[in-house]
Amino acid sequence: MLKSGNIYIILITLVATLGGLLFGYDTAVISGAESSLQAYFTDSLHLSSMVHGITVSSALIGCIMGGILSGYFSTKFGRKYTLIISAVLFLLSAFGSAYPEFLFFTKGEPSIALLIAFNIYRIIGGIGVGLASAVSPMYIGEIAPSHIRGRLVSLNQFATILGMLIVYFVNWSIAKGQTIEWINDIGWRYMFLSGSVPASLFLILLFAVPETPRYLVSVNKDEKALKILSKIYNETMVKATMYEIRNSFDAKKANLFSFGKTVIIIGILLSVFQQFVGINVALYYAPRIFESMGAGRDSSMFQTIIMGLVNVIFTVVAILMVDKFGRKPLLVIGSIGMAIGMFGVAGMAFYNAIGIATLIFIIIYTASFMMSWGPVVWVLIAEIFPNKIRGKAVALAVAAQWAANYFISSTYPTMMEYSGGLTYSFYGIMSVFSALFVWKMVPETNGRSLEELELLLSKSSKNNDTSNKAVNQ
Repeated sequence: MLKSGNIYIILITLVATLGGLLFGYDTAVISGAESSLQAYFTDSLHLSSMVHGITVSSALIGCIMGGILSGYFSTKFGRKYTLIISAVLFLLSAFGSAYPEFLFFTKGEPSIALLIAFNIYRIIGGIGVGLASAVSPMYIGEIAPSHIRGRLVSLNQFATILGMLIVYFVNWSIAKGQTIEWINDIGWRYMFLSGSVPASLFLILLFAVPETPRYLVSVNKDEKALKILSKIYNETMVKATMYEIRNSFDAKKANLFSFGKTVIIIGILLSVFQQFVGINVALYYAPRIFESMGAGRDSSMFQTIIMGLVNVIFTVVAILMVDKFGRKPLLVIGSIGMAIGMFGVAGMAFYNAIGIATLIFIIIYTASFMMSWGPVVWVLIAEIFPNKIRGKAVALAVAAQWAANYFISSTYPTMMEYSGGLTYSFYGIMSVFSALFVWKMVPETNGRSLEELELLLSKSSKNNDTSNKAVNQ
């Protein structure tokens, strides 16, 4: 059992969740700046809406790269030092995105080369996001006791949503009372620069947390792993947990598909569906969506803050329910709520009746996501992969997630030019498919240790793979 009154695990979890906060902060900062970037770069250089979509989503290219690299980095350098690398990248991106003219360009003179430089800085930040998005929940999942693991990993998603809410408020504060000209010239720079504050805090605090026991065992540092486990469990549980961890690494070295293909496919599809339901369209383009309802610039950013508050509240609901209610029921219920919200927005768009009802449907949609697919997918990705392949498997799942995110986000402006109703209907259909996928394929993982899940899922995965081969023959 967890030691009575022991706050050690909570404190180190909170530090790790700053990676999630920066994940949310860096991905949502674009929502306040995207229309200014369009004015400063796209419109002044007479570029297409597709170029603007690529610019808004450029960080996602880095996220894909970071997701792919996270497996190598977390295995080679450890979970802790991979997070330190991500913090450094966050800092570089915050400064570079705010002042892309540094060294090579003249301020106030936009050009194609300057736009490329801006996108490079955003991609650097995206690599940091990709690393943190994979490794922060992995770190928490590997260090947390099984009976509270769901809640602790969900705290990472809460931090992500909190980061979004903070940056929505920061963006609104920067823009409030200012002229459009000032925002389009200077204001967007302050929005990106503000990310340097949480990035610096994350970098400093990471030096105070330990490496995860499971990683330490994987590199034959059992004594250090025992010391950390002894701060989390009583003596009996330390020995039992250490035995389970050691056992899971004793067999021969595993390749990615050593435990069957099914568990890998489930991880990838969880990631892809999390993005194909369209959540980041709502997050990246929130002020623009609200402006389309007739809100002014200040009002649209304030409505975005309201949406951020709703997101935080329903993420708390998920944290409270994930270890009691289970992962699978939350995902199915969330999918149904998302489908209702998106089909509602689609219906309003088809009849060109954009108004307060649209805001209500968007809130239903985002609230449903935040109480389910937002936090729970990260919990499952941190849980379902066996110890020996976790770094590589999480990297693959996260890379797939960011690739799906990039596809959905970068195509949104072009899709909206064709038909808003069809665009939102597509996200609604994906929400329905996500419910069917969870119902048919995703196992319940609540209350089991990572090593117990390894035995359960690898056995199930191999049985499914064997059945598939028999059918094919």
